[in-house]
Amino acid sequence: MATARFRFYEELNAFLAPDRRKQEFMHHFERRASVKDMIESFGVPHTEVDLILVDGRSVDFSWIVQDGDRVSVYPVFERLDITPLAKLRPRPLREPRFVVDCNLGRLARYLRLLGLDCLYDNSYSDDEVARIGQQQQRIVLTRDRRLLQRRIVTHGCFVHAVEPKQQVREVLQRLDLYRRLRPFSRCTRCNGPLETVDKQAISDRLQPLTRRYYHAFRRCTRCGHLYWKGSHHARATELVRDLGGEAEKRTAVE
Repeated sequence: MATARFRFYEELNAFLAPDRRKQEFMHHFERRASVKDMIESFGVPHTEVDLILVDGRSVDFSWIVQDGDRVSVYPVFERLDITPLAKLRPRPLREPRFVVDCNLGRLARYLRLLGLDCLYDNSYSDDEVARIGQQQQRIVLTRDRRLLQRRIVTHGCFVHAVEPKQQVREVLQRLDLYRRLRPFSRCTRCNGPLETVDKQAISDRLQPLTRRYYHAFRRCTRCGHLYWKGSHHARATELVRDLGGEAEKRTAVE
């Protein structure tokens, strides 16, 4: 029986059994298998991995694990340049366009509020989410690690937090998206971009009091829903500050 040694780093340990976390462990195997298959057999989705070293040498997911290999597995690096090493994906892992599974509807709405491109429909099946992620090169956001282990899912992020606001903060921080935030630029209902629209063009759609007291409007280019700075806007603005507050801190520092 062959034996390889594995060590997982940083947040990847959250996917492992407690006795394997933050330490090197032995793995015994008999059949020929790729390092990708072995990593996922421990419960770690391949989409969470950005660098694999075998005996100190960078390899890709197709590497066939050999007897005596020492395998080090690292998560996504946001601020460290690893371009000289083996790329695990043909395109950059972190593009700020998302598709969210059916269990994370509130997360999708909050990301749209912040101006991030996020597809969501509560009728999406796992098959549809995986297919959309592959075809449109979107990052799959989910709390289902089995979804991320599908071969066609190359861009994905496991959301550890349970509470929606914490989920947003986790995604923004892990993917370093603060500079990409454009609040109130997308429709929270359908994800379509918003455009400024002349009041006269939509006057017949407005309630009398809205027509009287408000003059600046935006319209979704996809579903046509109208937005204006009504009584709800102050609450939405406070929510944006709460969710994306780190962006203001970074801007102040810079």
